[in-house]
Amino acid sequence: MADIVNLRQARKAKARDGKTKDADANRAAHGRTKADKSLTKARAEKAARDLDAHKRDTPGDEKS
Repeated sequence: MADIVNLRQARKAKARDGKTKDADANRAAHGRTKADKSLTKARAEKAARDLDAHKRDTPGDEKS
C-alpha cells in the first residue's frame, strides 16, 4: 500500500530544498577571494581567445 503524503508539507519541503540549492550556488559564487575571482575571469578570457584563434577565415565571411 502507498504511503500517505501531506501535499502541503511536500510542497514546502520542495521549496526549502530549492532555496538551499540557490543559497549554495550563491555561496560558491560570492564567497571567494578577489584572487580566485580574477583567476577564474582570466581563465575564461584565455579560453575565449584560444577558441577565437582556432577559427578559420573563409573567403565568403568577410564583412565590408
